[in-house]
Amino acid sequence: MSSLALYNTMTREISSFVPLKPGQASLYLCGATVQGSPHIGHIRSGLNFDILRRWLEKSGLEVTFIRNVTDIDDKILQKAAIEQIPWWALAAKYEREFSQSYAALNVAPPTYEPRATGHITQMVELMTLLIDKGLAYAPGNADVYMEVSKLDSYLSLSHQRVEDLQSAGDGAGSYKRSPHDFALWKGAKAGEPAWSTPWGSGRPGWHLECSAMIHTYLGEAFDIHGGGLDLIFPHHENEIAQSQGVGWPFANIWMHNAWVTAAGEKMGKSLGNSLQVKALLKKVRGIELRWYLGGAHYRSMMEFSQVALDDAVTSFRRIENFLNRSVEILGHQLVPTLSPDFVDAMNNDLAVPVVLAQISENMRIGNIAIAADDRGKIESSANEIRGALEVLGCDPFDPAFAKDGADLSPALDGVIGIALAQRQAARDRKDFAVSDEIRDGLADLGIAIEDTSQGPRWSFSPTEKW
Repeated sequence: MSSLALYNTMTREISSFVPLKPGQASLYLCGATVQGSPHIGHIRSGLNFDILRRWLEKSGLEVTFIRNVTDIDDKILQKAAIEQIPWWALAAKYEREFSQSYAALNVAPPTYEPRATGHITQMVELMTLLIDKGLAYAPGNADVYMEVSKLDSYLSLSHQRVEDLQSAGDGAGSYKRSPHDFALWKGAKAGEPAWSTPWGSGRPGWHLECSAMIHTYLGEAFDIHGGGLDLIFPHHENEIAQSQGVGWPFANIWMHNAWVTAAGEKMGKSLGNSLQVKALLKKVRGIELRWYLGGAHYRSMMEFSQVALDDAVTSFRRIENFLNRSVEILGHQLVPTLSPDFVDAMNNDLAVPVVLAQISENMRIGNIAIAADDRGKIESSANEIRGALEVLGCDPFDPAFAKDGADLSPALDGVIGIALAQRQAARDRKDFAVSDEIRDGLADLGIAIEDTSQGPRWSFSPTEKW
């Protein structure tokens, strides 16, 4: 079997992943700026890197995974003013929504989840080092800027030229030595939160926080830095400038997930085409939404459509029904198994679409085996499917998805059983109108009925009525 190879945005090549520390992997993901409810574009990044983390762990590595929270930012201050609540209250409100969305889609919590405002001391220390090295300057108004012209390898990630850039646009231009210099620290404005520094009171620039937090939790060098494609420039370029400027090697590999688009445009609140996770979870289960969002290769753009989501839901329910049917036939639980082909696909830059094709083929083989009562092939196919789903975070037997409806109370479970018994009685007396009426009534409540040789089987999916 192959070894893990990943695409590095810096080199623009797929190459072997060799951890800096044998047996360990260190991963940093740029997390949310908590200024609004999460949409599926936000969550796709967390989900894609959750798959990477799961595969690193399944490959035998001990993973330290950091995902930060930006809880102070221009957008947060603007949104707090609109909602007429303190900025910290707004940040806490939407951080909670992000956490709930991650949990609903079975995105595992990071090892540590630091907030920007909890690391001001580390940011001041980093700025001091940069100023002492002559790479940053404080013009006297409490701002601190990075001097781009002093950097030897600026734009090595995005492969742009400084002369082609527009102004950084993140501070009063008259205080900058060059329009391309970017803010490390922003001097306090009336009514805004501020922290004291040797150069005056203010708040951190967006880029500074990640460099400071990465150094705190992962040290001077670490394995993988992840984030959305839109963060390559300026955010990740500026992180590199700050960190390598003081002599830290920083990230060994850079990985970026592509966007979720709607009508051909990047999903974002400013475009008015956001699809909030909490709204979609009223229509589909968390495991189904995860299956949909995780099905494309992480470097491929995803064009959202309701038709594509519905197709993904239908596809996943077929897989789920096959696994449940296999358990009923075999009389015992499935054991997740990783086939050599699956391992090769995941080791090839997380080739999830190839994995989906493998699952489809195993389903075909398994269904033929069911018809032929070939228990050996049923078990091997079902075990390999479950093994793949476990890595993809879509294992229907995972307790994390219990709240999707599988944990309905015994009383409700009993009521559904009574309805199914009444439906069967109607079918036995050939009163198909009543039978269909019971089935359709259950469907309106999100309870789908599948008739099998072992009897009717029901599954639950939320609807707008729930």
